[in-house]
Amino acid sequence: MNNPSVQTVRHDTAVEANKVLRNTYTLLAMSLAFSAVMAGISGMLNLPHPGFLLMIVGFYGLLFGIHKTANSGLGIVFVFALTGFMGYTIGPILNMVVANGGAEIVMMAMGGTALIFFALSGYVLTTKKDMSFLGGMMVAGFVVLLVAVVANLFLNIPALGLAISALFILFSSGAILLQTSEIIHGGERNYILATTTLFVSLYNIFISLLNLLMAFSGRD
Repeated sequence: MNNPSVQTVRHDTAVEANKVLRNTYTLLAMSLAFSAVMAGISGMLNLPHPGFLLMIVGFYGLLFGIHKTANSGLGIVFVFALTGFMGYTIGPILNMVVANGGAEIVMMAMGGTALIFFALSGYVLTTKKDMSFLGGMMVAGFVVLLVAVVANLFLNIPALGLAISALFILFSSGAILLQTSEIIHGGERNYILATTTLFVSLYNIFISLLNLLMAFSGRD
């Protein structure tokens, strides 16, 4: 015999999960649109790329702001600040790719990013599979990526750079699976933090696909 109290808790959990999921996808769509606008503006104005150091400082500074204000309306402001800043950094990169005759590569990278996101999210949402087992692998993957990125700053090996791009795609794909799973299973109740994780994952996948496609096309 089913316990009514247990059924009530499960129902409330499902309702809350659906609310977080809906808010997350709404904010993600808005932030992606804003990021695209900022990328277009920086591209049209031919603004320079801020450089690796300034980009890292800006990214982690805004990310820190998001985590500090995630439970307030100010957190949404920081989300748009972060996504707008990341969009600005994409503009100069797209200009360089298009200038080298890579307009179709940009479209392929965008399409590939969208396909990966919808396929992974759709898989978790359809199967309701708990992906929490990825947590440990994500930590290990982050350490490997960090070491590889730092090493390549000094070594500047093209093959290592391509390997890093491939690893970023795998790592970000895992982050999408894990974050979506946490939302539907009650592990994530803050849509601002969930949106940030998904946006950063999409950004990394897009840039990594762009790097790989440029290299394989001989335009890198």
